[in-house]
Amino acid sequence: MIEDDLELAQIITEYLASYDIEVTNTDSPYNGLSMLNLKDYKLLILDLTLPEIDGLEVIPKVREKSDIPIIISSARDDILDKVMGLERGADDYLPKPYNPRELQARIKAILKRITPLEKKDENLKKSDFDLREEDMQIYFKNQLLTLTLAEFDILRLMIQRNSAVVAREDFIYASDHIEDDSSLKNIDVMISRIRTKLSKIDNSKTIIKSVRGIGYQLL
Repeated sequence: MIEDDLELAQIITEYLASYDIEVTNTDSPYNGLSMLNLKDYKLLILDLTLPEIDGLEVIPKVREKSDIPIIISSARDDILDKVMGLERGADDYLPKPYNPRELQARIKAILKRITPLEKKDENLKKSDFDLREEDMQIYFKNQLLTLTLAEFDILRLMIQRNSAVVAREDFIYASDHIEDDSSLKNIDVMISRIRTKLSKIDNSKTIIKSVRGIGYQLL
């Protein structure tokens, strides 16, 4: 987040933390641009009235190096600012003051929309797994798994990611059956249940690997 109102930044940071969304804030737009080179951030919350350079000028500079989603958070309510912000590459415009709950909802909606699906096949097979999207079924070693809707979404995403590590937050954003305010520990519990169901079919090897501090990987 690039926001020079440090009190507001603290309020937003603490509120989003309750939804397991980690926020890094800077009050310097140039520092914010440099930070994009250091870490793969998922979304940018951008104020417009900033020191050093106007937020509208920051957007094209961000777009030169990244396609990161941008939510403008600004007290400026001039329609021209809104139009220019969106035309220059912002994804959303949220006028101040606003309820932080609305910001959280918009963040979730944007991240859910851009969550990539590695495969678009109706039925997808990965090693021992057979994903049947239309029927909402997953077979493991030719045996049908009995999964809740949330467990189906979690395992489906790991299969679609094709052995890539999936962050805990991604499971929440990608599922319609996991509550918005679910904690990351709830994801851990559901992963544990999936592991138990898989082990009843084959307990000879690790199938879902924990990646410390990030999430899980399907082996």
